[in-house]
Amino acid sequence: MTIKLGANRYGKAETRVVRVTKNGSKHEIRDLNVSSALSGDMEAVHYTGDNANVLPTDTQKNTVFAFAKQHGIASPEEFGLLLARHFVDSQPTIHHARVELEEYTWERNVVGLNAHPHSFVRSGRETRTALVHYDGNKAWVVSGLKDLVVLNSTGSEFHGYIKDKYTTLQPTTDRVLATEVNAQWRHTGDNAEWDKSYEVVRRCLLSAFAETHSLSLQQTLFEMGERVLETCPDIVEVKLQLPNKHHFEVDLTAFGQINGNEVFWAADRPYGLIEGTVVREVPTAGPAWD
Repeated sequence: MTIKLGANRYGKAETRVVRVTKNGSKHEIRDLNVSSALSGDMEAVHYTGDNANVLPTDTQKNTVFAFAKQHGIASPEEFGLLLARHFVDSQPTIHHARVELEEYTWERNVVGLNAHPHSFVRSGRETRTALVHYDGNKAWVVSGLKDLVVLNSTGSEFHGYIKDKYTTLQPTTDRVLATEVNAQWRHTGDNAEWDKSYEVVRRCLLSAFAETHSLSLQQTLFEMGERVLETCPDIVEVKLQLPNKHHFEVDLTAFGQINGNEVFWAADRPYGLIEGTVVREVPTAGPAWD
């Protein structure tokens, strides 16, 4: 029996970098969590412990900080592409770079009626994400977001489903629909107006969720992905994960009250988990989602 090394990669996880850009008294902040992972000619280090082909993970961390100063951070996607191309193009033993990024949003502190030029409040918005792959020839860019919590207080139904001897759920024509949107979308290229694109996709997801009279969360998922693809020609796939944050109407008859779909018990678990990908075309080969 022959035992060989399989797929592998190594890197520095969760390098937290905050870049303050100072334009006189007015400052801008980009706050990122960056994880890099490299692969290439790594047989020797695994078989014999020979580190000659290894770019240390500490060097990868330092590169994040140095690039933040040298290049600034225009967007998570652009910063990820800079790092991935540097790691592969500068080291002959590194053949593939994977850079995963999260961005945390800061908003200007408002003092009186004015936005303060260098005081900020951590936003309660979702976390923006980006995933970049580069193999020396081609780059794959996947943008995304997570933890975007949304709720429709009406306009959702659920009925007509399979019933067996274990089914206790009652059909409804009026329910609360709530979820925590986790979305990724794959771009056709690696040169976009990343910040603008992100805001357009976010608006598409939110508007489709609000405007869809939902007969199932799966239907809502498809409408959200379809809205993005119809609006953004440079995006070819949208992957969505939508946990159903159940809100159950509380029975108030014991207290002589009729609820009328106004008081709910918000259950945190267990929950339904709806996942799907909406595709414009057959996906091209590549490690985009991984």
